Amino acid sequence: MNNRLLLPLFAFGILLFMGLYFLVNPSYQKSIQAKYYFEMGEYNEAYSLAKEAFSFDVYNRMATTIMAQSKTSLKYVSYVKSAKKYMKEIDEIAEHETISDADKAKIRLICEIMIDSFVKLAPSIITDNDLVEEASSYKEKFEQLLEKVTR
Repeated sequence: MNNRLLLPLFAFGILLFMGLYFLVNPSYQKSIQAKYYFEMGEYNEAYSLAKEAFSFDVYNRMATTIMAQSKTSLKYVSYVKSAKKYMKEIDEIAEHETISDADKAKIRLICEIMIDSFVKLAPSIITDNDLVEEASSYKEKFEQLLEKVTR
């Protein structure tokens, strides 16, 4: 009977010690904060906190993972921001009654750059699906535009 009680108490003690270690260790405190900001979509803040946590403890895998995932998500955010800017620019060109050959070449170049930029992005399991889908929808729009301009 004594052994049946001793093993669960020992396991509970180890878990309690691990929990306290994570709460007291400054590297893991920063990692937990970074994880929160990552989940909230604040990728810049998550990246800086994870980088700070990593500087405290280079073996902190949580910090390393959040840093890498934040960097990937920031690339997607940058892509979407650029896509919106270029779409607005293309819409302004399209408002003209006639589109010159120079404007067509400009649109073609923008589309090719944005399609190639999307190919370089590499989502992971943790990357926000909405962010990946938004970037993918812009890529599809650029492909459609490129097809129309090259005809």
